[in-house]
Amino acid sequence: MKTRKYSRKREAIISKLRSTKTHPTAQWIFDELKNDHPDIGIATVYRNLGEFRESGEIVSLGPINGVERFDAETTRHDHFICESCGAIIDVPNQPGCDRTYPNLPTELAFEVTKHHTTYYGRCIDCK
Repeated sequence: MKTRKYSRKREAIISKLRSTKTHPTAQWIFDELKNDHPDIGIATVYRNLGEFRESGEIVSLGPINGVERFDAETTRHDHFICESCGAIIDVPNQPGCDRTYPNLPTELAFEVTKHHTTYYGRCIDCK
């Protein structure tokens, strides 16, 4: 893994992402930072998010409603996505909840290194 040089912009990007539970987009992070960092560009945000993702500091939830969303919480947890308002809510692992892979056929000989479960429905506000 290559060593990254420290920069105020890089630190601002990761700090902003870690400060929210909203699972933001790159555009949201850019919009939040541009007043304090007027020389930051959207390409800088995307490039750094890619580097943070590659290093395991953040995860990408993939495109949700056509836009990639990010999460700085890298401990094992799942997500709920509201199909009405688009909210993304962390679903923590519950003690005693076994989320192993009981339905994988052993003849496929998979070696699972990670998995992510996403639940879809309507949140409490939209219900």
